[in-house]
Amino acid sequence: MIPNNNRPDKNRAPYTVGAKFMVVGGEVGCLTLLIVLGAVFGGLWLDRLFGTKPLLTVLLVLASAPLSLVLTFWIAKRAVSSVTPPPNTEGNLHPTEGDKTGE
Repeated sequence: MIPNNNRPDKNRAPYTVGAKFMVVGGEVGCLTLLIVLGAVFGGLWLDRLFGTKPLLTVLLVLASAPLSLVLTFWIAKRAVSSVTPPPNTEGNLHPTEGDKTGE
């Protein structure tokens, strides 16, 4: 193998846009799971503590939905703002038939 002396561009993202959004999806999924599990177990613990059988568990689970949505929006907004658009190819987004053949 011939060693490759090409150094990565410092302005280039370490992964592609598709990978970035897969990471964001994983973050959102794990965060939502943690919020819901925290609401369920926290509600069960509080219900046992105060003797309010299902009331606090149901309230915390219902409150976890809007919290999860707000945090999902915040994470997605942060991810989209950090993505840089690909460079423009001289204003020609769709090559014509002559451009494809080299004419």
